Amino acid sequence: MSRHDHVLALDIGGTKLAAGVMDRAGQLRSFVQIPTRVEDGPDKVIGRLTELGHQALAGAGRDPSGIAAVGIGCGGPLDPVTGRVQGPPGLPYWDDVPIVDLVSAAYDRPAFLENDGTAAVLGEYRFGPWRDVAHMLYLTISTGVGGGLVLDGQVYRGAAGNGGEFGHVVIDWNGRLCGCGQRGCVEAYASGSSIARRAVEALAGDEPSSMRGLPSVTAETVSTHARHGDPLARLVWDETTAALGRAVAVMINVVEPQLVVLGGGVTRAGDTLLLPVRHGALSQAMRPAGAAARVELSAHGDAVGVVGAAASAFLHLDNGAST
Repeated sequence: MSRHDHVLALDIGGTKLAAGVMDRAGQLRSFVQIPTRVEDGPDKVIGRLTELGHQALAGAGRDPSGIAAVGIGCGGPLDPVTGRVQGPPGLPYWDDVPIVDLVSAAYDRPAFLENDGTAAVLGEYRFGPWRDVAHMLYLTISTGVGGGLVLDGQVYRGAAGNGGEFGHVVIDWNGRLCGCGQRGCVEAYASGSSIARRAVEALAGDEPSSMRGLPSVTAETVSTHARHGDPLARLVWDETTAALGRAVAVMINVVEPQLVVLGGGVTRAGDTLLLPVRHGALSQAMRPAGAAARVELSAHGDAVGVVGAAASAFLHLDNGAST
């Protein structure tokens, strides 16, 4: 395959950075990831990101001249036209960061920025195992909660390029404070950071728990201990899946997708997450919409953000962007 058949994909998350090289057939030729360490600030994080991209290129046996472009997926808000990241809640101090210019200069290749949820739904639509699906909704459940939409076979971006911010669907208008500044968003209950935070709050009480004394508590800690019957972990996890199931029901009612795909780090919990969320969503959705929808886990695992960023880059190239 020529350079026109390969792209470098970069995924910027609040917890991890990932990079990979993908070809047009949807084959990942390399994949690497490292912790983000957001506390270091954008300059150092971007330096590590571009170095990670070089590692991904080397792993695929290529250098920057052997790719057509670089796709970048990042949590919003952002401006995909100007290529600037505009202060995502999960990336402190990333205010008006010209990520496209920086990445393009680092590799001397054109670069394209996409909301990570929008990129991921493109990746699922183009490279996922789904067949005959024209209406798809994707939710990434990770450090934060994001999403993306494909409607009638076309990606939906909205008027400002950030359409699909499903993490900020309000499920309790008097609820927990969200990183966006509002109250009761699903992100305040279902994101990995929220799950961990609510578990730590619960551990401040007197209830017995197998999580006591651990050096740290993460969303994975909670899901694992809940699966093994810990009552406090079970309480936190049940609240999480109930909130997410309710939010997905609302989204199904509004959009009427054929398929809802769940991805992101929290979905490593597998059926412990999927089964109660699927039941909650489909049982609470309006009957016609619920009957038309399926709720499934992403087939791409931890690589879903990279797959999405690659799909976004290919879409830009197919639409005539210069290489």
